[in-house]
Formats: sequence, structure tokens, C-alpha cells
Amino acid sequence: MQSIYIAGASAGSGKSVVVLGFMEMLSSVNRRVGFFRPVLSTALADDNLIALIRDRYDLPFADEMLYGCTAETARQLISGGHYDELLKLIINKFKMLEEECDLVVCAGTDFSGISPSLEFDVNADLANNLGCMIVAVVKGFHRTPEQALDAVRMVHESLLDRGNELLATVVNGVAPENHELLLSRARSLLPPSETIYVLPAQPTLSSPTVGEVQRALNAECLYGDAAALTQVVSNFKIAAMGIPDFLNYVEDGCLIITPGDRSDIILAALAADVSTAFPRVAALLLTGGLPLAENIKRLIEGLRRAKVAILRVPSDTFATTLDVSRIESTILAEDSRKVAAALGLFEANVDITNLRDRVAVFHSARLTPLMFEYELVRWAKASRQRIVLPEGTDERVLRAAEILSLRDVVDLILLGNPDKIARRVSELGLTLDKVRIIDPAGAPEREKYARSYFELRKHKGISEQLAHDLMEDVSYFGTAMVHHGDADGMVSGAIHTTQHTIRPAFEMIKTRPGVQLVSSVFFMCLADRVLVYGDCAVNPNPNAEQLADIAITSATTAATFGIEPRVAMLSYSTGTSGKGEDVERVREAVRIARERRPDLKLDGPIQYDAAVDASVARSKMPESQVAGQATVFIFPDLNTGNNTYKAVQRSAGAVAIGPVLQGLNKPVNDLSRGCTVTDIVNTVVITAVQAQNGHRGSHDDHPGPNE
Repeated sequence: MQSIYIAGASAGSGKSVVVLGFMEMLSSVNRRVGFFRPVLSTALADDNLIALIRDRYDLPFADEMLYGCTAETARQLISGGHYDELLKLIINKFKMLEEECDLVVCAGTDFSGISPSLEFDVNADLANNLGCMIVAVVKGFHRTPEQALDAVRMVHESLLDRGNELLATVVNGVAPENHELLLSRARSLLPPSETIYVLPAQPTLSSPTVGEVQRALNAECLYGDAAALTQVVSNFKIAAMGIPDFLNYVEDGCLIITPGDRSDIILAALAADVSTAFPRVAALLLTGGLPLAENIKRLIEGLRRAKVAILRVPSDTFATTLDVSRIESTILAEDSRKVAAALGLFEANVDITNLRDRVAVFHSARLTPLMFEYELVRWAKASRQRIVLPEGTDERVLRAAEILSLRDVVDLILLGNPDKIARRVSELGLTLDKVRIIDPAGAPEREKYARSYFELRKHKGISEQLAHDLMEDVSYFGTAMVHHGDADGMVSGAIHTTQHTIRPAFEMIKTRPGVQLVSSVFFMCLADRVLVYGDCAVNPNPNAEQLADIAITSATTAATFGIEPRVAMLSYSTGTSGKGEDVERVREAVRIARERRPDLKLDGPIQYDAAVDASVARSKMPESQVAGQATVFIFPDLNTGNNTYKAVQRSAGAVAIGPVLQGLNKPVNDLSRGCTVTDIVNTVVITAVQAQNGHRGSHDDHPGPNE
């Protein structure tokens, strides 16, 4: 397996998007991917790309292993005629890292450290000497197709002359209207054996965020939470005139630069941001290091709807403006919106399967959380599903919807008043152009859904009027959409209770053939594996028949998501050692499950330690195919399961995805009211994969996205 060297052909190529795409692609199928920067143009602590990659992929390596040398060292060695010494220094550090990894992704120099005229040559030499295949990133920003093609031609000629092994060329930042033209002409220009991809420019990535401005200027953040710092700065305005004239210049997403003593401008900008008659303000940047007046601070702190970040710098307005004009967009580790946009752009325009095959990636037998997350997204994209989110005004739901939209994973439908949702989206500075919004109160489908619900529930005394009234409720309307095939799945519960979310599903969608009851699982993402826990959320005291049903359904769910099911039926004793009603119930459940599904690797009763620890398993159940290597854990009751998953989640730092409901004819999943944006994203993707599975066959067919 060869390592990868990603080199920009010039300054401003935007290679961070390509680096992130390759790291995501390779880390998802290989447990030991390293990251290396041959030359650091800034201090290690200030390198945004290292911070991003280290944070997202949890790199276990010491700081010194992640780079070759500083730009100052490189300049000194080159100017002193010791170029070979520079190569040896970098190669030595690279090989130390490579010994700890299966392969390494190298991010070439930034054309701001050594010498712009020499850096591409240095990158080409390093790729050869490190034994890496090279990925050339050509700048497409603000270039015509002819200019971009000329750059591609020169890069290819240069690399071929040096004997580099070219994996692919990526032209990044091409005007969207030129995308297809450039791709077609580039493919006709290059030999068939050469691979080229074209990434269209995307505003979310080409503009800096408020957080990037803060970091670039080392500005003090007076007000603004983490979400405010992710707002995109589309332009900046210097505010020095009176209020009436100033307001004429406010544009959507603008950064307003003004002296810190201009209280009138500060208040006018905040008022404009909350007003429906004016564009959204991205942030305020106060110059001169001047303190805010106490009554102004009190007023700002009382503005509950104000989401605008307020930054302060010591420099004067002119110097600050020059500094802002030099800021280039990057991707910060904490900016989930840009990460999603970058990965969505890469995955939409690059043939991932072809690249992985060409790199000859080793596929690990273990499924790590990162692999699991990547595969979920890949599976969901393979056959796009329509997922309805009833809680359309909730901030977390809207932020999750933007991430899913940027990554182009599913087709989303938000329920709620369109005006309220639009205003909320504007307040949060989000982009949801591709998301459909439906108001149940006035939807033309409401009458059809009400009639259908009445027919299903009239034996329970439901009147036609009550059925009509219930369809104004977003949970009932969303469930009816799934029932009628107008949506493929539903995710709710950020605001509503579990009962409010799943009761309509029980009434309309009902259970699948052969399934006795609806149950749930959690996907427990530990440091090096993903386990399935069931049932930890729905059934309080299942009997033996129900436990067997939960075990079989959970095994199918595991297989659906690429986890080989080895089912442990948990109890307080292992094998035949224990007696008592509780253990006998588990023993009977094992008998029933084996009778119904003799093909499953399933064992019990078994204690948790014997199920996960190979050494314990050898002494307690040496002949078992499950003991010591279980992947699916079936708890005897809700009390045990719920406490265990929470204990593992908090004590082991595991990420718990769920509860994922199983057994319904069509997927409806419940969120915790304390859920995060990431929880919602994961649950929507899982729901999409469940919907794909439902379209392919019943639970007895063992379908899976990886079949």
C-alpha cells in the first residue's frame, strides 16, 4: 500500500478539501491512517489543517511526528546549499510515522513558507523520495476553463518529467457553470489512463467564517456562542457614516467593522439583524481596543434573540480592514458546517470506489466508529431516501438539516409554519435551499391522510373530525406521510416525548410480518468497535418469546448496518451454572431464537464479561462461537439495558446512537430531548438506511447495504 501526497500546484488551490476527503475515505476502511505535513509554514499550534485532522480522526501520534520541519529550517537549508539534507530530514521523520501506520496522507507545502517558485518542485521531489503517489490540486478559482486547462497541462508535464506516480488531478473551485465543460475538455486532453476530477466552487467553503476571522486576527470574542462563530462572512463593511446611510449598505452575511466607541452603529447593526426588514449581519468587529459602555453591555446581554458575535481587536480601523482583506477561507476543526460541505463536495464529484481500489486499501476486519459513520453516509447516498422531520423550528433540527443538505445525503422534508421556519433559518444564518417545507395545517394531503387514519382507527371510536384535527399535529402528519409513501422515514423527539413520536407509528405503520413487537437498539461506538445493545428503550419486562424476537430482530439490524451478528443473551449467570426464574427466562429465549433462526450465532445465558472478554470466555464457555467476541447484546429487561448503556456511554466515553426502533413496517425513530445536532444527523442517516432495507425485502431476507 502506497501513501498519498496531496500537493497544491499553486497558492490558493484549496487542497484542504481534498486532504479531508482522502482522510475520510481512507480512515473509513483502514484503522491506521497517519497524517504528515513535510513543512510547517506556521507554528504547530496555529496549523489549522493539522488541528482539523487530529481532532476529527483522533490521531494517536505525538506532535513531533506530524511534520518534517519548519519553513524557517527549510529556507536555511536550501539557501545554504543543503537541499539534500532537507530531504533526508523530512524523509527520516516521515518513515518514523509510516512505521506506525498502514499508510500516510501527506499535505504538501502552502506556498507561504519556502519559496513560491520552488515549492511545487520540492513537493514533487518529496513525493518521489517518500514513495508516495501524488494527487495534484490545481486552482480553478477565478480562472477561465482555458486558464485551468493550461495549468493542468503544465502540472502533468512537470510531474511526468520528474517521474512522479500520479494518482489523480483535482481541479478545485471551478465556476459551477463551467464544471461540465472543463471536465469534458480535461478528459479529452489527458490520456485515458490519467484520472481527473473537477470540484465546483461552493460559497460555504470559499468564504471565511466569523471563527476564522477571530483566529486570523487573534480577536477577543466579547459575545457569541459556538454557533455564531460558524456564520459565513460573505463581505465586510466599514461603518463610519451616520445610521440612516449606514443601514443602506448592510448586506446579508456582512462583517461590520467599526470603532469600539460607535455605540450607535453597534445598536443599529444588532437591530438590523433581528429585523425582518433587513439582511442578516454575520458579526461586528470593533477596532481600537475600546471598551463597551456599561449600559450598552447590559442592553446587549438582554437581547435574547441576538445571535451576532461581537469581536474586538486593538488595531485601528484601517489596519484591521487590511488584515481582514487578507484572510483566506480555511476549515476549522470545530466548524461542522464546513466539514460537511467539504465532504459533500468531494464525495459528489470524486469516484471514491475507483480511488480506493487504486490505492489498494487494506480493509480491516474490525468496524471502528469512524468506519461505521462513513459507511452509513455512503449507504444512505447510494439510494437517496425522503426523511421527514416534524420539528421544523427547532434549532438543532435545522442545523442537522443543513449538514445533511450540504453533504447531500438524503432528501429532507421539514414540517411547520413556513414563515416561522424561514425566519428561524435566517436568524441562524443557515442555508436550506434544497429542503422542502410543508405546513400540515394547510397541506392538500391533510384530507387524504385524515380519511385514511379514520378508516384505520374507527374501530377504536375515532371520529372523522378527530382524525382531521389530529392531522394538524406534526407527528401524526409526518407518520401519515411515511404510511402513504410520501416519505420513506421519520425522525422526531427533539421536542416531543417518545410517546408522542411513536404512538402514531403503532397506529398507522404497525409491525412487520413475523415480528411480535417493536423494540429498539443502540449502536454503541467504542474506541475500536461498534456494538449493538437491545432493548434499552421500549419493552420493560419482555417474556421469553419477546426476548427471542428482540434478539432475532436486533441481529438483522446489526447485519443491515455491516456488523456481523454474534448475539449474546445476557443474564447474571453463564451457561448452565445459574438457577432461578430470570435466568430460566433467558435460557428459554435462547431455545426459541435458535429454533426460529438456527443460522444465527447466538448463545446464552451469558454474563457480560464472558461475552466481551476472550480470556473469560475461554474459562466459562470455551466452545462458544459468541463468547468473547459478541457484537449484539440482548439485555433481559429495560432496567438492566438502560442503565448499562448509560454506564458504558459515560464511563467509557462511548457514543450511543439511538434508540433505533426496529420491527415497524417503515422506519420511524425517536430522539432524546437532550439530543445534539450530531445525534440527529446520525439518526436521520440510520433511518435512511433502514428505509432502503425495507424497500428491498422483509426482515427474514438479511439484506444489507454492503451486500
